[in-house]
Amino acid sequence: MAMCSTFCPRVSTHLNCKPFSFSPAKTHRFFVSFKAFSSQTSASTPKADDTPASIGFLGLGIMGSPMAQNLIKAGRDVTVWNRTKSKCEPLISMGAKYKSSPEEVAASCGVTFAMLADPESAMDVACGKYGAAKGMGPGKGYVDVSTVDGETSKLICEHIRATGAHFLEAPVSGSKKPAEDGQLIFLTAGDNVLYETVAPLLDIMGKSRFYLGEVGNGAAMKLVVNMVMGSMMASFSEGLVLSEKVGLDPSVLVEVISQGAISAPMYAMKGPSMVKSLYPTAFPLKHQQKDLRLALGLAESVSQPTPIAAATNELYKVAKSHGLSDQDFSAVIEALKVKLQHQT
Repeated sequence: MAMCSTFCPRVSTHLNCKPFSFSPAKTHRFFVSFKAFSSQTSASTPKADDTPASIGFLGLGIMGSPMAQNLIKAGRDVTVWNRTKSKCEPLISMGAKYKSSPEEVAASCGVTFAMLADPESAMDVACGKYGAAKGMGPGKGYVDVSTVDGETSKLICEHIRATGAHFLEAPVSGSKKPAEDGQLIFLTAGDNVLYETVAPLLDIMGKSRFYLGEVGNGAAMKLVVNMVMGSMMASFSEGLVLSEKVGLDPSVLVEVISQGAISAPMYAMKGPSMVKSLYPTAFPLKHQQKDLRLALGLAESVSQPTPIAAATNELYKVAKSHGLSDQDFSAVIEALKVKLQHQT
C-alpha cells in the first residue's frame, strides 16, 4: 500500500476513523435511496440548491470521465484534474475548469470527488506532495468513489478529517455504460452530514445510493460485490468453453441461461461478445483481479474461507500473464482456452 509523503502525519492503520460529534461514535444506520423514488428519501436530504456551488473531480478514466460529464450536463460548476491532462480536454470543452493538481482542485471547490484506479493511486492523490488533503479545510468535503480496501479508506479519512473537512467513501457498483447513463449504485460510508450534502450529486450520477455507516463498510461492500461478480464471470466462462468443447453452440447456451433462474444481465450483456472472442473494455480485467485480491485480504482478516474466489483470482492472474490486463474482465475466458489448448 502506498503511504503519504512526508507532509502527512503518520497514521496508525488500526484507527477506526470514527465520525465527529455530530453523530454517535458507533453507528449502524443503513439508508437506501433510489432515483426512481426520490420523493421518498429522508426529509433531511438537502435540496439541490444546498449542494456546494463548486465541485471538484479527480481522475478521468473509464468511469471518472462520464461521471464528471453527467455533473456538467446537469449544470454543475465542475473543476477537473487528471495525471494525463489530455483526458481533461473533452470536459474542458464542455465547460469544466482545470487545475494542475489535486491540491488546487480541493482548495477551489466545496466538495471534491476522486475516482482512482487502485489503493496506491487513491492514497497518492489524496495525501501526496500536492494531494487533495493539502487543499482541504473546514466546511469542505472529500468523496472517494474509488474501489480500495478498508484500511486505505480509513487512512485517507484520517488525513482529510485532520484538516477539519468531512469524508465519505462512496465506491460504485457499475461499469462504463452505467456510468455514462447515470445508473451507478453508490455504496457510501462515513460522515452522514456529507452524505446528505452530496445526495443530489450522487443522484445525478447514479440510480441508487446506500449509506452503510462507518468508514470501511462501503469499501467492504464493494469488494464483496466485485468478488461475486468476478466469480460469476469465471464460472460463466467455463460453461461457454465447455459447451463448445463438447460440440454445443455457446450462443445457444447464452440464450438458455438468459431464460432460466440463473439469468443475469451480465451474462446477456457480455455473452454474445465473448462467443465472438471480443472484449470491449467496460471494466478492465486488471481491476477485477485487483478487487479479488483485496476481497481475499478482507476475508483473511476475519478468517473467512473463500475457496471459490481464491481459485477465481488465480484464473484472472493467468489471464493477466497472457497480456489481457487492459481488456474487459470477460476476457478471463481466454485463460481457460489456453489451458484447454495445452491439455489437447
